[in-house]
Amino acid sequence: MRRRLLSSTLLVAVIGVLLLGIPLGVAVNRLIEEEATQELSSQAKSLLGEVEYARIQDQPIDPEQLKRKYPDRYIQIYAKGTPPQVITVGDEPPESHKMTQDAQSENGVYVAVSRDKTEVEHEIRAWLLLILALAAAALAVAVGLAIVQSRRLTLPLSDLAMIAERLGSGDARPSKHRYGIQELDRVAEVLDRSATRISDLLAREREFATDASHQLRTPLTGLTMRLEEIVAAAHEPGVVKEEGEAAIVQAERLTAVIDELLAAARRQRHAQAEVVELDDLLDQQFIEWGPAFRRVGRQLKLSGTRGLQAVGTSGGISQVISTLLENSLEHGDGTVTLTTSDKDRSIVIEVADEGQGIPDDLAPRVFERNVSGAGGTGLGLTLARALAAADGGRLELVRPRPAAFALFLRQVGDTGRTRVVSGPA
Repeated sequence: MRRRLLSSTLLVAVIGVLLLGIPLGVAVNRLIEEEATQELSSQAKSLLGEVEYARIQDQPIDPEQLKRKYPDRYIQIYAKGTPPQVITVGDEPPESHKMTQDAQSENGVYVAVSRDKTEVEHEIRAWLLLILALAAAALAVAVGLAIVQSRRLTLPLSDLAMIAERLGSGDARPSKHRYGIQELDRVAEVLDRSATRISDLLAREREFATDASHQLRTPLTGLTMRLEEIVAAAHEPGVVKEEGEAAIVQAERLTAVIDELLAAARRQRHAQAEVVELDDLLDQQFIEWGPAFRRVGRQLKLSGTRGLQAVGTSGGISQVISTLLENSLEHGDGTVTLTTSDKDRSIVIEVADEGQGIPDDLAPRVFERNVSGAGGTGLGLTLARALAAADGGRLELVRPRPAAFALFLRQVGDTGRTRVVSGPA
């Protein structure tokens, strides 16, 4: 990336220098030539006036005086008369490097002033060299700024990549690094928030594991002791019955403890629940899954009620919808339709395709772990149902052939102004 930034910045600088330097060089060339021409024209007119004045005063024209007054000039004077007067002053420059301006009066006086063009060319060359030097300096400054800017951009990106890799490895400490660039700071803030959430999740998982080990140890120990008593008193039916009833009580207590732990874990998940705008969430799913369906020549459609809001977590609901869309893409056929509606104070998102559906023997067990009828892992629907339950909703198979799944979510009061549409937003 650093090399790309350097090359692009240098290219822009070169284009800018060429667009400015070439017209500037042409303008300087013309300006210097025009100034030299105007100077010769002014000298020719001035000399013509002097010659006219000398003729009126009947004074002779002194070539030496003209040579001192107009150094480095080649002067030609022609005046009518009997005989005609012709005067030349100075050395004539080579024809290839000669610049000449003349002037003529009504009295028959003609004056021509010439100079060597070499000096003008030297001046033009000096200005062009100055322009080239300034262009080179501009390019050097551009390269320096590009190097500084590329370092400023690439080093934070490398830092952020390292932070992301650290998060992936389980180190969930927020970095709190900021770089003075709004976009990069926003990414850093998102990573820090993700690190905080991951840290909270890990803390809750550790807390759950600690509570589970502590609260399950006592019931399991009592249940084990009861079973040992049953084994030891296998020849005494009364003791077996008594200990068996006690073991049942211990098992029920164990079940209650497990339910309590799961309820506590779910309450932690519900604490993160929020109002989710389903329009934005479903539009994002269309953006993510639309290309995959188009590649296989299938269509993804959205219909039903718009403007719905549900209680849950956007991540959990998105994961459930993604799982259903992935199953429809891999195992279904035809058009996949997402239908949204609000029924009985619940929000319903139905995902249906036009494929062969789910076999009758598999339909009752489709949400069981490791149960798959198409060579999959058998975990997707299981995890999706768990995520739906964690958000206070439920995931159901409403029609096996063709397959249609419905996600039921909690509604946020009145949905307000809703409208029915067909097709993606």
